[in-house]
Amino acid sequence: MAEQKDYYKILGVEKDASEDDIKRSYRKLAMKYHPDRWVNGTDEEKKEAEAKFKEISEANEVLSDPQKR
Repeated sequence: MAEQKDYYKILGVEKDASEDDIKRSYRKLAMKYHPDRWVNGTDEEKKEAEAKFKEISEANEVLSDPQKR
């Protein structure tokens, strides 16, 4: 059975966070972990950043939809 991800924790916001708070947190983390920003990093760092970026994007997709929240 798949473990349920805590998207609020991934984005670092509270469960009662507003849409603006979620968007702001997503943008901050997306800029930090975007794969294009790791061009000078090691291969391992690039893979970790890419995985984190995908996780952040998934969390934003779910939390930005009021029905999925």
